[in-house]
Amino acid sequence: MDLKEIMQQNTFAVAGDTLKEEKYAYKIKQGLLEHGYTTYAVGKELASFNDIPGDIDIIDLCINPVKGLALLKECTKPFKSIVIQPGAESDELLAYLNEKKLPYIQGCVLVGLSLYAKDKKKSE
Repeated sequence: MDLKEIMQQNTFAVAGDTLKEEKYAYKIKQGLLEHGYTTYAVGKELASFNDIPGDIDIIDLCINPVKGLALLKECTKPFKSIVIQPGAESDELLAYLNEKKLPYIQGCVLVGLSLYAKDKKKSE
C-alpha cells in the first residue's frame, strides 16, 4: 500500500500524544477528523489498539518507537497497514514488522491529507 492508497481507507488509529496541540499526533488526529475519517487515539486516550471498537484500517505510529513496538506486539486486531511517521521508526520496530510480515510504509499522514484526502477527490 502506498500513501495514496492509505488515504483512501476509512478508519485510522493514531498512536501518540493526541492531547497536546503542539504534538504531531494531535495535528494528525485533528486533520483526519476534519477530513471525515473515523479516527481513534491510542497512547493518551485509549490504552491499546485492542480498545478500539470495530475494525482498524490504518495504524499511524507517531510515538516513541519503543512504545509503538509494545503497542503493536499486544495488538490482536486486524488492520490493513501501518504508517510509521518520521522519528517513530527504529531498527527493532522495522525488524519486528519484517519478521511478522506486517504491511507498513514510512511516511507522513499530514502529507497524505494534503495530497490525497478522500474528501479532496471531489475537486480533482
